[in-house]
Amino acid sequence: MKLKNYILTAVALASPVFAGAQCAMCRAALESSDGNIKAEAVNDGIVYLMVLPYLLVGLVGYAVYKLRKKKKAASE
Repeated sequence: MKLKNYILTAVALASPVFAGAQCAMCRAALESSDGNIKAEAVNDGIVYLMVLPYLLVGLVGYAVYKLRKKKKAASE
């Protein structure tokens, strides 16, 4: 039963149905623009905003890994 729930969750998250969601102001700005430059700028901004949290989580995870490894080596 758990495997079924994991599969359904993965399919729901990977579904492109949710890919069109964005704030109303971004949608209005992109629909009113004539060129592709504004859309590329919005996409670059989204990627930029997305990188920082993942970087912080990765750094914290690495620090925890190093501390646990150090503690394990000290206990042996």
